[in-house]
Amino acid sequence: MAKHGVYVMEQATSAATPVTVETGVPFFIGLSPIQNADNPANPGVPVLCTSWNEAVEKLGYSDDWTTYPLCEAMYSHFKLFNVSPAIFVNLLDTSTMKSAVAAADKTVTSKKVPLSKKAIPSSVVVKATSSASTALVKDTDYALYFSDEVLTVEVLAGGSAYSAASLNIAYDEVTPASVTANIVAAGVEAADLCMSTIGMVPDLLLAPGFSDKTAVAAVLAAKADAINGMFRAKAIIDLSTAASGGADSYDEVVSLKNSNNFTDENEIVCWPMVKLGDMVFHMSTQVAGVIASTDAAYAAPYVSPSNKGLQCDGLVTVGGNEIILSLAQANVLNSNGVVTGLNFMGGFKLWGNYTACYPTNTDVKDYFIPVSRMIDFASNTLIRTFWGKLDMPMNRRLIDTILDSCNIWLNGLTGSGYILGGRCEMLSDENPDTNLMAGIIKLHVFITPPSPAQEINFVVEYDVDYVASALT
Repeated sequence: MAKHGVYVMEQATSAATPVTVETGVPFFIGLSPIQNADNPANPGVPVLCTSWNEAVEKLGYSDDWTTYPLCEAMYSHFKLFNVSPAIFVNLLDTSTMKSAVAAADKTVTSKKVPLSKKAIPSSVVVKATSSASTALVKDTDYALYFSDEVLTVEVLAGGSAYSAASLNIAYDEVTPASVTANIVAAGVEAADLCMSTIGMVPDLLLAPGFSDKTAVAAVLAAKADAINGMFRAKAIIDLSTAASGGADSYDEVVSLKNSNNFTDENEIVCWPMVKLGDMVFHMSTQVAGVIASTDAAYAAPYVSPSNKGLQCDGLVTVGGNEIILSLAQANVLNSNGVVTGLNFMGGFKLWGNYTACYPTNTDVKDYFIPVSRMIDFASNTLIRTFWGKLDMPMNRRLIDTILDSCNIWLNGLTGSGYILGGRCEMLSDENPDTNLMAGIIKLHVFITPPSPAQEINFVVEYDVDYVASALT
């Protein structure tokens, strides 16, 4: 059929729009009081939370941060730094990590029977007496809820036990001690599930309360090097502040760091702990908050978290002893690849630009935190952006599309001040014919993030000429 008129056809844009990855997204692994969560997340599975209320609903909450360190992370990230999202993996499994509390008669006071903070609601069996052949009916004879973190049985009006002076109750309690450092180390593999389960890959890996263990820190660093075998992150780990086996004074820190082999370029090593009022935090959890808030403020991870505010009023050890650092002492820690806190000008600030590999590794792309994170950001963005080009016909048009898209993006980063310069090239000596025939393309990205201005020097000189000009 003949056409008569003006027609328009669309063609796909030759340059791809970059799929910019999220930065400052922490992956916290450990345990939470999952027994008191309203909508408990499955153990060992990443759960994405964007608010305090959502985290409490999925993970539960307790003020006992020593037992449940994920609660510390929730509080720091959502309450103190007011940043989101965050990814959590709870390893406390109420189906297996539990112990039975034998049936016993318990006194009813004001129509209530408090049980335990560790009680598992689904396991509770309530009888009128120990000899009763049938159990009372939940939500008919009694209600079950947590009050001040304690699981409570309350008899209901109209129920058969409303006038009872005592009840016979049996239940199971969770056993948090079942979550060992080895279990946490094994659970770090859950980071590989993030993309498939929640569509997001973290770039900060933490295990507060466990990362001071060498086995856990090593696994965190290894996973940070290649989540899903390709995405890069940073492991934020703590040095122990314990009086025995740790460093409870600044002069013991460097020795402990080296003996623990915390020297990986993918590690950010933190010391000591921080406090806010009566609350004590692992430094790593607050570092995650500082990084996330800094990334959010500057839209990319090219700005160092150093000299940015901590949410604390003191530095402490796990035993509660106060740590007071001078600028010189803090700089000693920094010069050995340890991030710390400093109260020097304008309150407590995070202090330190180096990853754990410094001073042994002197490659700027490895030892400066913002430079290394910016390269991680670029690498992760390239993977996400060009994943859709995999398995397409390998021809000149495909290669030019990738090169053009990448260079447009790098020029945008340069124009925004995120990098000093960048380009993408296909170099002939990196692409032999045998590779091209095998469907393998290698594109070389040159990128230069700005280094942090960690030393600014002024030369002050008395100028005699001003005397003459002012007085004659």
